Amino acid sequence: MFTGIIEELGEVTAVEPLADASRFRLRGPLVTEGAKHGDSIAVNGVCLTVVETADGEFTADVMAETLERSSLGALVPGSRVNLERPMALGGRLGGHLVQGHVDGTGAIVERTPSEHWEIVKVSLPPELTRYVVEKGSITVDGVSLTVVDAAAGHFTVSLIPTTLALTTLGRKQPGDPVNLEVDVIAKYVERMLGDRTGQDPR
Repeated sequence: MFTGIIEELGEVTAVEPLADASRFRLRGPLVTEGAKHGDSIAVNGVCLTVVETADGEFTADVMAETLERSSLGALVPGSRVNLERPMALGGRLGGHLVQGHVDGTGAIVERTPSEHWEIVKVSLPPELTRYVVEKGSITVDGVSLTVVDAAAGHFTVSLIPTTLALTTLGRKQPGDPVNLEVDVIAKYVERMLGDRTGQDPR
Protein backbone atom coordinates (compact mmCIF):
# COMPACT_ATOMS: atom_id res chain seq x y z
CA MET A 1 0.00 0.00 0.00
CA PHE A 2 1.26 3.47 -0.90
CA THR A 3 0.20 7.06 -0.19
CA GLY A 4 0.95 8.81 -3.49
CA ILE A 5 3.54 11.08 -1.87
CA ILE A 6 6.55 10.76 -4.16
CA GLU A 7 9.83 10.22 -2.35
CA GLU A 8 12.30 10.46 -5.19
CA LEU A 9 12.62 11.41 -8.83
CA GLY A 10 14.42 8.40 -10.29
CA GLU A 11 15.72 7.41 -13.70
CA VAL A 12 15.51 4.37 -15.95
CA THR A 13 19.07 3.18 -16.64
CA ALA A 14 18.33 0.08 -18.74
CA VAL A 15 15.46 -1.83 -20.34
CA GLU A 16 15.98 -5.46 -21.31
CA PRO A 17 13.21 -6.99 -23.46
CA LEU A 18 12.35 -10.56 -22.47
CA ALA A 19 10.14 -13.15 -24.18
CA ASP A 20 6.87 -11.92 -22.64
CA ALA A 21 8.08 -9.19 -20.31
CA SER A 22 10.79 -6.56 -19.79
CA ARG A 23 13.43 -6.18 -17.09
CA PHE A 24 13.92 -2.60 -15.96
CA ARG A 25 16.89 -1.22 -14.09
CA LEU A 26 16.16 2.03 -12.28
CA ARG A 27 18.25 4.43 -10.27
CA GLY A 28 16.84 5.58 -6.93
CA PRO A 29 19.38 5.83 -4.08
CA LEU A 30 16.74 6.83 -1.52
CA VAL A 31 14.12 4.17 -2.24
CA THR A 32 16.72 1.41 -2.55
CA GLU A 33 18.22 2.18 0.85
CA GLY A 34 17.55 -0.98 2.85
CA ALA A 35 15.52 -2.52 -0.01
CA LYS A 36 15.92 -6.22 -0.69
CA HIS A 37 14.69 -8.92 -3.03
CA GLY A 38 10.89 -9.20 -2.91
CA ASP A 39 10.23 -5.68 -1.63
CA SER A 40 7.81 -3.37 -3.47
CA ILE A 41 8.55 0.01 -5.03
CA ALA A 42 6.00 2.08 -6.96
CA VAL A 43 7.29 3.35 -10.32
CA ASN A 44 5.03 6.02 -11.83
CA GLY A 45 2.28 4.59 -9.67
CA VAL A 46 2.84 0.95 -10.66
CA CYS A 47 3.73 -1.44 -7.84
CA LEU A 48 6.81 -3.43 -8.91
CA THR A 49 8.71 -6.17 -7.08
CA VAL A 50 12.42 -5.68 -6.51
CA VAL A 51 14.56 -8.44 -8.06
CA GLU A 52 17.92 -7.11 -6.89
CA THR A 53 19.60 -3.90 -5.75
CA ALA A 54 23.14 -2.57 -6.15
CA ASP A 55 24.80 0.85 -6.00
CA GLY A 56 21.58 2.83 -5.63
CA GLU A 57 19.81 0.95 -8.43
CA PHE A 58 17.22 -1.81 -8.50
CA THR A 59 15.88 -4.17 -11.12
CA ALA A 60 12.27 -5.24 -11.60
CA ASP A 61 10.59 -7.60 -14.04
CA VAL A 62 7.52 -6.10 -15.70
CA MET A 63 5.13 -8.66 -17.18
CA ALA A 64 3.19 -8.17 -20.41
CA GLU A 65 -0.07 -7.47 -18.51
CA THR A 66 1.52 -4.48 -16.77
CA LEU A 67 3.15 -3.20 -19.96
CA GLU A 68 -0.23 -3.32 -21.74
CA ARG A 69 -2.24 -1.67 -18.96
CA SER A 70 0.19 1.10 -18.03
CA SER A 71 2.55 3.58 -19.67
CA LEU A 72 5.68 1.75 -18.46
CA GLY A 73 6.14 0.24 -21.90
CA ALA A 74 7.02 3.72 -23.23
CA LEU A 75 9.96 4.12 -20.82
CA VAL A 76 13.48 4.10 -22.23
CA PRO A 77 16.91 4.57 -20.69
CA GLY A 78 17.07 8.16 -19.45
CA SER A 79 13.33 8.43 -18.71
CA ARG A 80 12.61 10.08 -15.37
CA VAL A 81 10.17 8.30 -13.06
CA ASN A 82 8.34 8.91 -9.79
CA LEU A 83 9.42 6.51 -7.03
CA GLU A 84 7.76 5.65 -3.71
CA ARG A 85 8.32 2.93 -1.12
CA PRO A 86 5.32 1.28 0.56
CA MET A 87 3.85 3.08 3.54
CA ALA A 88 4.90 1.88 6.99
CA LEU A 89 2.11 0.78 9.33
CA GLY A 90 1.72 3.37 12.06
CA GLY A 91 3.06 6.17 9.85
CA ARG A 92 1.27 9.29 8.66
CA LEU A 93 -0.98 8.93 5.61
CA GLY A 94 0.08 12.03 3.71
CA GLY A 95 -1.88 11.40 0.50
CA HIS A 96 -4.59 8.75 0.18
CA LEU A 97 -4.69 4.95 0.04
CA VAL A 98 -2.95 3.89 -3.17
CA GLN A 99 -2.49 0.26 -4.23
CA GLY A 100 -0.10 0.70 -7.12
CA HIS A 101 -2.57 -1.14 -9.37
CA VAL A 102 -3.14 1.01 -12.46
CA ASP A 103 -6.78 1.26 -13.57
CA GLY A 104 -6.02 2.81 -16.93
CA THR A 105 -4.00 5.40 -18.76
CA GLY A 106 -4.78 8.94 -19.78
CA ALA A 107 -2.78 11.73 -21.38
CA ILE A 108 -1.93 15.32 -20.61
CA VAL A 109 -4.40 17.46 -22.59
CA GLU A 110 -3.28 20.96 -21.69
CA ARG A 111 -1.39 22.96 -19.08
CA THR A 112 -2.43 26.40 -17.80
CA PRO A 113 0.30 28.13 -15.78
CA SER A 114 -0.53 30.57 -12.96
CA GLU A 115 1.73 32.62 -10.77
CA HIS A 116 2.11 30.02 -8.03
CA TRP A 117 0.61 26.81 -9.43
CA GLU A 118 -0.43 25.16 -12.67
CA ILE A 119 -3.75 23.71 -13.78
CA VAL A 120 -3.36 20.49 -15.77
CA LYS A 121 -6.14 18.78 -17.74
CA VAL A 122 -5.85 15.02 -18.11
CA SER A 123 -7.90 12.77 -20.38
CA LEU A 124 -9.89 10.04 -18.68
CA PRO A 125 -11.03 6.67 -20.09
CA PRO A 126 -14.86 6.48 -20.18
CA GLU A 127 -14.97 3.44 -17.86
CA LEU A 128 -13.22 5.42 -15.08
CA THR A 129 -15.37 8.56 -15.27
CA ARG A 130 -17.80 7.41 -12.56
CA TYR A 131 -14.99 7.06 -10.00
CA VAL A 132 -13.65 10.62 -10.39
CA VAL A 133 -15.41 13.40 -8.51
CA GLU A 134 -14.72 17.04 -7.72
CA LYS A 135 -12.50 17.34 -4.61
CA GLY A 136 -11.94 13.58 -4.67
CA SER A 137 -8.57 11.85 -4.90
CA ILE A 138 -6.83 10.37 -7.92
CA THR A 139 -3.32 9.11 -8.55
CA VAL A 140 -1.53 10.35 -11.68
CA ASP A 141 1.78 8.62 -12.38
CA GLY A 142 1.85 7.66 -8.71
CA VAL A 143 1.20 11.20 -7.42
CA SER A 144 -1.74 11.63 -5.04
CA LEU A 145 -3.76 14.61 -6.29
CA THR A 146 -7.07 16.33 -5.55
CA VAL A 147 -9.48 16.65 -8.46
CA VAL A 148 -10.41 20.27 -9.23
CA ASP A 149 -13.02 19.58 -11.92
CA ALA A 150 -14.40 16.28 -13.18
CA ALA A 151 -16.17 15.81 -16.50
CA ALA A 152 -16.89 13.05 -18.98
CA GLY A 153 -13.60 12.24 -20.61
CA HIS A 154 -11.28 14.43 -18.57
CA PHE A 155 -10.47 15.97 -15.20
CA THR A 156 -8.23 18.78 -13.98
CA VAL A 157 -5.77 18.99 -11.11
CA SER A 158 -3.86 21.91 -9.60
CA LEU A 159 -0.13 21.34 -9.17
CA ILE A 160 1.80 23.25 -6.53
CA PRO A 161 5.47 24.24 -7.05
CA THR A 162 6.70 21.30 -4.95
CA THR A 163 4.87 18.80 -7.16
CA LEU A 164 6.08 20.53 -10.32
CA ALA A 165 9.68 20.47 -9.13
CA LEU A 166 9.93 17.05 -7.49
CA THR A 167 7.87 14.78 -9.78
CA THR A 168 7.68 13.99 -13.47
CA LEU A 169 4.41 15.96 -13.71
CA GLY A 170 6.44 19.15 -13.98
CA ARG A 171 7.97 17.82 -17.21
CA LYS A 172 5.00 16.16 -18.90
CA GLN A 173 3.78 17.82 -22.08
CA PRO A 174 0.41 17.64 -23.89
CA GLY A 175 0.09 14.20 -25.45
CA ASP A 176 2.32 12.47 -22.91
CA PRO A 177 0.73 9.35 -21.37
CA VAL A 178 0.12 9.00 -17.63
CA ASN A 179 -0.95 6.12 -15.39
CA LEU A 180 -4.21 6.55 -13.50
CA GLU A 181 -5.41 4.86 -10.33
CA VAL A 182 -8.82 5.84 -8.99
CA ASP A 183 -9.85 5.72 -5.34
CA VAL A 184 -10.11 2.05 -4.33
CA ILE A 185 -12.77 2.89 -1.73
CA ALA A 186 -15.11 4.07 -4.51
CA LYS A 187 -14.67 0.75 -6.30
CA TYR A 188 -15.45 -1.25 -3.16
CA VAL A 189 -18.55 0.85 -2.44
CA GLU A 190 -19.77 0.31 -6.00
CA ARG A 191 -19.25 -3.43 -5.73
CA MET A 192 -21.08 -3.69 -2.39
CA LEU A 193 -24.02 -1.60 -3.57
CA GLY A 194 -24.24 -3.72 -6.70
CA ASP A 195 -24.35 -6.88 -4.59
CA ARG A 196 -27.21 -5.43 -2.52
CA THR A 197 -29.32 -4.48 -5.52
CA GLY A 198 -28.47 -7.59 -7.50
CA GLN A 199 -27.07 -5.46 -10.32
CA ASP A 200 -23.68 -5.99 -11.88
CA PRO A 201 -21.69 -2.81 -11.00
CA ARG A 202 -19.63 -3.17 -14.14
